[in-house]
Amino acid sequence: MAFDEGVVRNGDVKKRKHHNQGAVANGIRNGHTICKQVPTSKVKYTKKKSCESFEEAPMLIAIVTYMAYALLVVVGHVRDFLRKLCGEKNSAAKEFGNKGFVPLYSDFESFYTRNLYRRIRDCWNRPICSTPGGWFDIMERTSSDYNWHLDVTGKSSRCINLGSYNYLGFAEDSGTCAEASQETLIKYGAGVCSTRQELGNLDIHIELEKLVAQFLGLESAMVFGMGFATNALNIPALLGKGCLILSDELNHASLVLGCRLSGASIKTFKHNDMKSLENVLRNSIIDGEPGTYRPWKKILIIVEGIYSMEGSIANLPELVRLKKKYNAYLYLDEAHSIGALGPNGRGVVDYYGMDPRDVDIMMGTFTKSFGAAGGYIAGTKELIAHLKFHSHSSVYAISMSPPVAQQIISSMQCIMGLDGTNTGRHRLRQLAWNTRYFRRRLHEMGFLIYGSDDSPVVPLMLYMPAKIGAFGRECLKRNLGVVVVGFPATTIIESRARFCLSAAHTKEMLDQALEMIEEAGTVLHLRYSRLPLEKKTAITSHELEEMPVLE
Repeated sequence: MAFDEGVVRNGDVKKRKHHNQGAVANGIRNGHTICKQVPTSKVKYTKKKSCESFEEAPMLIAIVTYMAYALLVVVGHVRDFLRKLCGEKNSAAKEFGNKGFVPLYSDFESFYTRNLYRRIRDCWNRPICSTPGGWFDIMERTSSDYNWHLDVTGKSSRCINLGSYNYLGFAEDSGTCAEASQETLIKYGAGVCSTRQELGNLDIHIELEKLVAQFLGLESAMVFGMGFATNALNIPALLGKGCLILSDELNHASLVLGCRLSGASIKTFKHNDMKSLENVLRNSIIDGEPGTYRPWKKILIIVEGIYSMEGSIANLPELVRLKKKYNAYLYLDEAHSIGALGPNGRGVVDYYGMDPRDVDIMMGTFTKSFGAAGGYIAGTKELIAHLKFHSHSSVYAISMSPPVAQQIISSMQCIMGLDGTNTGRHRLRQLAWNTRYFRRRLHEMGFLIYGSDDSPVVPLMLYMPAKIGAFGRECLKRNLGVVVVGFPATTIIESRARFCLSAAHTKEMLDQALEMIEEAGTVLHLRYSRLPLEKKTAITSHELEEMPVLE
């Protein structure tokens, strides 16, 4: 017998004798919740020489940014008043013919779109007319009515692509993957026209699922035709009323939607903050369900591998330690990290050298590193068998297009070396070098950069709303395609440009892009960083000299 200090029942802490017999699930044994201490030594991982930088905005910049947004709101209200008073042309959508009905959408709800977004909307939805490789063609657009409408001129500009999620460069119009997809298109056609449970379960889908499970080192996997739906429609199949979800505050919208659809209770913790997670987890176990104080049926921790707006990498070793200590489940979204991290391209688990079986539910998408579409869930055979019959994305959604499935198979085999070449290894090493080189150079220039040294997602902070559009336009003027992001996609003072590195980029291309960014940063006064270089990054110039440049 042994004494357990961590037994909680109905909110009361008690000492209790217990035998080491009996099943334990989610910290519950015979109605009691157990906080089991797991020694850190049991969690084995490879320590990475990496640094995460989240330097705070200078106080003056933060104040000016708030004032700029306040001014835009005031001007917006004045413009709305003048439109009504003077009959100024307003191309915003309006409802007509619904007399007696409650408006389907409120005109005020489009205030932000009319008065803020419209001014810089030419920086988004830019049409491209080529494959999204290291270079791509952006179609030119003009507006004669202050961005209410944008017209394509028929001309295009050849630009360096720093905006697409083409991490390993597999989004190509030639080569082994493209040729295999063309052959599959001729054999199977473009669509399946049925669900997996009816007549849409092709041999190529089964082959893909076996390959995904082999690649991840897990028992089984299941693929879906849409990455967003993989999260949104599978989380509700795993949780329900009486369950608890602990979600990182910066999780993707697909995860947020899936959590809400599940009907489970949701609590958030500070971004990538393990102390915050443990506090929320411990207090939730002590308090139990609100009102009834009953133990939770299940507790699920949901995180991402790489956060697409922050460039930060999940602290997986600590997440695994906490989930084992408190007997919770762990759901890992590897949408941006699969293929982009680790010596073998197997994501965050591979990056830390951990056992993939420590993650209960492994999710990822094929839309980034594999140059395709769709997503997957991987785990135990029992988990996948459950999802096949309870997931709306499996039961009701059309199967993955066969040419898309073949693109994933070909690119994944290349990464694994099953194609008989070292092309996959070459791409992985090129991406890793590009990432560290690009980040080091931006830090040297004095830009304020978020995220981990090893993350191919590189946010450069802009802050002020006027600089969102200005930076996008200045880069395009220099034939550089970038993504700019502002409120409400980010917090109000954290507008940014987001660069995505690719194995398709050569050192010459990156040097050219860095020169353009430096010019735009000089024009717009974007060198906000005040920290010394050694506090912002662990990457040294000597290390970059030693790392081979793979062209």
